[in-house]
Amino acid sequence: MITTVLFDLDGTLLPMDNDEFIKYYFGLLCKKAAPRGYEAKELIDSIWTGTAAMVMNDGTKTNEKAFWDKFCEIMGEEARKDIDLFDDFYRNEFNGAKAVCGYNQNLIDLVHELKKEGKRIILATNPIFPEVATLNRIEWAGFSRDDFELITTYENIGFSKPNPEYYREILRRINVPARECLMVGNDAKEDMIASEVGIKVYLLTDHLINKENIDISVYPNGDYTGIRKLLEDE
Repeated sequence: MITTVLFDLDGTLLPMDNDEFIKYYFGLLCKKAAPRGYEAKELIDSIWTGTAAMVMNDGTKTNEKAFWDKFCEIMGEEARKDIDLFDDFYRNEFNGAKAVCGYNQNLIDLVHELKKEGKRIILATNPIFPEVATLNRIEWAGFSRDDFELITTYENIGFSKPNPEYYREILRRINVPARECLMVGNDAKEDMIASEVGIKVYLLTDHLINKENIDISVYPNGDYTGIRKLLEDE
């Protein structure tokens, strides 16, 4: 029996075109950082390199530390003094990116229904953003922090998708066997890799990401209605 449902955020609970969102988000960030001397291309390249460091993180440090260590390795240690700039950006200007994101009332209703039925709800969003940015995106999607028992952010975990250890760490923290969990996400690799640790999976295809052309027929997949059916069949 499924007792716990893990949901991805971007492209799942928060409908979006990933490429459009990244372009818009980086545009806002570059505008914010320009007065402190950051050149757009160098800034974006450094952020991607820092993101890669988080993806490769082995749990020995938080993703936050992995990112800033790599970012400052490229930009210089003096860049640490600008952490406040980035924090302020995610609290404020970042909210402008809501304009390129959607809203899915059906999924909001489903999450609330599952909670009422006693399911434990986890936000298993790739923890490459600060908490403040993640909480903002949760609100854009029509949810609140209290809707989720656990929310992964770059401050509180040292693994990222598609590392299976990311999912093992979640299981360890919530103390639930993999067989009792369902992971719902729109990325054929990052989300469906949860199946490697024994978690049941459902691939939401509304905003499908499948960069490696994985055969998605091996996973239960479809729109939000399939989530309820899968749970009812358990």
